[in-house]
Amino acid sequence: MTYKLGIIGTNWITKQFVEAANESGQYELTAIYSRRESTGQKFGQDFNVDAVYTDLETFYNSGIDVVYIASPNSVHFEQVKTAIVHDIHVIVEKSAFSNPNEYAQIMQLLAEHKNVRLFEAARHIQQPNFKIIEEQVAKMPKISGATFVYEKYSSRFDEYLAGNEPNVLSRQFSAGALTDLGIYPIYAIIKLFGKPQASHYFATPLRNGADGRGIAILRYQDFDVTVEFGKGSNSHLNSEILGLRDTLVIGDIAEVLDITYYDADKVAHELSQAPATNPMISEAELFADMMTNKTETKTAYETLLTLSQTVNQVLFDLRQDAGIVFPADK
Repeated sequence: MTYKLGIIGTNWITKQFVEAANESGQYELTAIYSRRESTGQKFGQDFNVDAVYTDLETFYNSGIDVVYIASPNSVHFEQVKTAIVHDIHVIVEKSAFSNPNEYAQIMQLLAEHKNVRLFEAARHIQQPNFKIIEEQVAKMPKISGATFVYEKYSSRFDEYLAGNEPNVLSRQFSAGALTDLGIYPIYAIIKLFGKPQASHYFATPLRNGADGRGIAILRYQDFDVTVEFGKGSNSHLNSEILGLRDTLVIGDIAEVLDITYYDADKVAHELSQAPATNPMISEAELFADMMTNKTETKTAYETLLTLSQTVNQVLFDLRQDAGIVFPADK
């Protein structure tokens, strides 16, 4: 089956997903939603699509089967809710929702619309190299701790320094370092080790109260994981998962490109595979399979949905610990 795809958001990540969707052969872009018609038309030119909508209700009634949402975090909830009510499958960029209350309402809607599938687009955990990480961690006799780093200078940080407040650095849009960049390592950590027993977040605030960078500590029964992330500087540090004498080194936890396992004798074993041309192809194919083969993939889908909800709860707990409140929380 080929799914009629609609998109909300016309930035680079949307283009990358549409290209992956086309490459999979299981989607056809048929509708574009944009607040400005000219922006939507410009995006559509690359894919020979001229069906551009500026009204959300009309967009959802255009005959699409699935929507990919890459709008600001704060508007995900209403856009996802409306899609589900229209019995449209949803692929929503991370962070999916602002808080657990929003997620609980979405779960209730999903229970009422049982044919709808909801996916959070955490592409890195679906890539083949992440599966290699999972397999190697399972082989390590003991985990002693880990450090994950993802610190990348935002293309919008100069704008912030100039006195403006871009969406990705604003609490108004449920954004900041944690929900924009920190979610990459935190998703990986929870996928590998499960929900932490406790969590703490030491945030470096911006002048508007959002977090520009920070260090989170996730506590497990036998070890702790330190997570460092930020949008106002560049880090070139690797991420590491520590065993006893052995160590797993990950070059970039968001792109999952380089994986090296150092055994007890300090011998390096290169584990990573050559990445796909488009890093979103694996998730595009997986989501299509889960929409098509609902019975066969029911357990895997429910596991993925539970993971997404757990990540949402941990992000909220970290924000609470740091005293960061989004308008959507009230």
